[in-house]
Amino acid sequence: MAFDSRALFALDFPRIREALASRAATSLGTERARALSPSDDAGRIARELDELEDALFGVSLSLGGIQDIRDIHRRAQEGRVLGGPELLSAAYSLDGAVTVKRAINANSRGPLREVALGLGDHSELVRRILSSLDREGGVRDDASHRLRDLRKRIEPLRGRIRDKLAGTLEQWSEVLQEHLVTIRRDRYVLPVLASRVGTVQGIIVDASATGQTYFVEPAAVTQLNNELTRLILDEEAEVRRILTELSGLFAQDADVPMTLVTVGELDLIAAKAQLARDWRLNRPQQVTGGSYDLREARHPLIESPVPNDIQLGETKLLLITGPNMGGKTATLKTLGLAVLMHQCGLYVAAASAKLPIIRDVLVDIGDEQSIEASLSTFASHLKHLRYVLRHAAPDTLVLIDELGSGTDPNEGAALAQGIIETLLAQDARGIITSHLAPLKLFALETPGLRNASMGFNLDTLAPTYHLQVGQPGRSYALAIAERMGLPGNVLRRAEELVGTDAGMMERLLAELEKERADLAHELETATVARREAEAEAGRVRQERETLDMRRSEMLAEASQKAESLYADAVERVRTLRARAQEDSARPRVMQELRELRVQAQKSRPAPIKREDRGDPIRVGNKVEVPAYNAHGQVLEMRGDDLVVQLGVMKVGVKRRDVRLVPEPKTKSPRPTFVGSAPSRFDNELQLRGLGVEEAVEELRTAILEARALKESPLRVVHGKGMGVLRRTLRDYLKNDKNVESFHDAEANQGGHGVTIVNIRR
Repeated sequence: MAFDSRALFALDFPRIREALASRAATSLGTERARALSPSDDAGRIARELDELEDALFGVSLSLGGIQDIRDIHRRAQEGRVLGGPELLSAAYSLDGAVTVKRAINANSRGPLREVALGLGDHSELVRRILSSLDREGGVRDDASHRLRDLRKRIEPLRGRIRDKLAGTLEQWSEVLQEHLVTIRRDRYVLPVLASRVGTVQGIIVDASATGQTYFVEPAAVTQLNNELTRLILDEEAEVRRILTELSGLFAQDADVPMTLVTVGELDLIAAKAQLARDWRLNRPQQVTGGSYDLREARHPLIESPVPNDIQLGETKLLLITGPNMGGKTATLKTLGLAVLMHQCGLYVAAASAKLPIIRDVLVDIGDEQSIEASLSTFASHLKHLRYVLRHAAPDTLVLIDELGSGTDPNEGAALAQGIIETLLAQDARGIITSHLAPLKLFALETPGLRNASMGFNLDTLAPTYHLQVGQPGRSYALAIAERMGLPGNVLRRAEELVGTDAGMMERLLAELEKERADLAHELETATVARREAEAEAGRVRQERETLDMRRSEMLAEASQKAESLYADAVERVRTLRARAQEDSARPRVMQELRELRVQAQKSRPAPIKREDRGDPIRVGNKVEVPAYNAHGQVLEMRGDDLVVQLGVMKVGVKRRDVRLVPEPKTKSPRPTFVGSAPSRFDNELQLRGLGVEEAVEELRTAILEARALKESPLRVVHGKGMGVLRRTLRDYLKNDKNVESFHDAEANQGGHGVTIVNIRR
C-alpha cells in the first residue's frame, strides 16, 4: 500500500530523498533515490537493512564511471549503428558493473551477493569492444585484417601524392596563391590564383569563399588521388561493418537491462550507507505490537538538534503542550521521519530505535488555507482530520499539529477532546500538539493519553527543546509579557480575566517544573558523584596494577638472588665432596656439610599459612564413618561421593556422612637426622608431610651423607597413604648408584609405610 503523498511532503521527506540523490554516484542511483517510497513489507524492509549493513561494514561499493546506457542499448536494439564513443561508453559501464560484482562476491557478508545476482557477465562483449576501439572511440587498425591492410596502403599513397605535388610547387610558383599543398574534398590540391587558373592543367576541385583562389588537382596526381579515394571509401565501409557488428553484439546482450537496474539498486544502497555515515544514523530494530521506543532521537534535517526519548505503547497518544517555537512540531516530525526512513530501508537518527511496521502515516500539519477553494485554516484542518479519523488504526501513526486551533478555544477544545477519544477507541498511536488548557486536564484523567511538554527557560526566555513526558506545558504568556516590560496594571487585569482556575493551573505547573528541576539537579549531582567514584576506582585499579608490577619485579630480583645463592651453595658442596674423598678430612667435611644444611634450614622462610576456604577433606585423610562405627582413609573423591578404606573393605559414602579425624601434630616435618649435634648420625629419615620433589631431594642428600659416613642401613619413613610418595621414592632408589638394595620394613616396624635402604659401601 502506498503511503499518503501529502504526509510525506508535510514531514519533509522529499528532502531526505534529495540528500540520498546527492550522494549517488550514477544517474541510475539518483533516479532511484528520488523515487524512494516507504514500504509496509516487513520482509523487504529487513532485507534492505541487511543490505545496507553489508555496504557499511562489508563491501565498499564503487560505482563511479558507470553511465546510464539504456538509451544506447535501445537504439542498438532498433538496428541502429552506434558510434565508437557510444560503444566505448557502454563497454566501460558494463566493465564497471562486472568489477563491482567481483568485489561483492569477494567481500560481501551475504546480503549484497543476492543483489549482485542481477549483474550479468558481459566480459566477452567488453573484450570485443575494447579490443576493436581505441581510447577516443576510433576503430583500431587491428580490428580486422582487411582494415589493417587498407590503412597500410593508404598512408604510403598519401606520402607519394604529397611528394609529387611538392615537386611541382617550384614549377607553378607564379600561379599559386600560397606556396603549399592542401586537401579539399579528400583530394590533394594546389591553391591557384583565379586569374591564372586557365594556365594550369588539372581539375578544379573547389574554390575559396572570396572567389580569388581555385583549388586545382594537377593531372599528374589525378590517378593517385583516385586510388586514394577508393581506398578511403573501402576503409570507411570496413569501419562501418565493424561498428555494425559491435552494435549487434551489444543489442543481443539480453542481460544489459537487468544489469542497469541492479546498478541503480546498488548505487541507492551505497548512497544510504554514505548518508548513515554523514548523519551518524543507526539501525532500527523491528518490533510488533504497535510500540515505539526511540532513545536520543534527533530531527535529521535540523542542524545541531537536541536529542529526545520518545515512547509509545501503553501510552497510545502523547499530548505535547507549551509555547510556540518550543520544538513541539519538530518532535512530532522526528518520530514521523524515523518511521518513514525505517520503512524505506534506511537507518534512523537515534542512538537506538524499536519501531513497528505500519501501513500509513496520517498527518495534519501546517496551514493549507486556500482562497481558490474557499477553505479557511480551520476548514483545512477539518478536511485533514476527517481523513485521519477515517483511516486511523493500530497499524497507523497519527501526527496532529495544533489540534483545535483556528476557531473558538472552548469549541476547539471540545472538538479536540472528541477527536482524541475517537482515536483512542480506534487504538491508534501517535503524537498530538496543542495550546488548549482543557486538554491538559483531560490527559491527566484519560488512560492511554499522556501529557508532555517542551522545556522552556524563563531566565533567557528561550526554549530548551527537551521533551518532558508526564508534565503538561505552560503557555508562559503572562511571564513573557512581564519580562518584556508590559505595564503592571495590564498584567494584573489579565490575571483577573484568566480566572482563579487558570491561575491555579499555572501555579501547579510552575510547582511541577520546580520539582522537576530540583530532581534533575539531584540526578546531575548523583551522576557527578558516580563518575568521581568510577574515576577513584580507576585510580585504585591503576595503583594496584603498579603494585603488582613492583611485586613481580621484586620476585624476579629475589629469584635472581636465590639463583646466585644456590649456585654458590652448589659450588661449595662440590668442593666439600672433593675433599671428602680423603679419609683424613672426611669427619671435618661432614661437620661443615651439616653446618651448611643447618644454616640453609634457618634461612628458609617460614611457610605462609593459608586459610583453607574449601572442603577440609582430601584424599589420604583419615575420617570417621559413624554408619560403620569405624575409621578409615579416603582413597578417592568423586564430587560428593567418597571411597573410604575401612580395614580390608572399601566403601562408598557421602561427604556429609563422614567426619574428619585430625592428624596428630608433629613438631617438625623435616628429617630428624638434621640436628645441631655434629657427632651423631640419625639413620631415620622422616618424609611424611613433604611434597614429592622435596622428599626426593631430602632422600638423595641423606643417602650421600650416609655413604660418606659409612652408615647403613637408612630407615625412610614415608607413610602409606595412596602410595604415590612410596612409588616415587622407590623409583628414585632403583637408579641411585649409592644404594645397594631396599625393602619394606617389618610389619611391626611400619610395614609398607617404611622403606629400609642399604647403602653401598
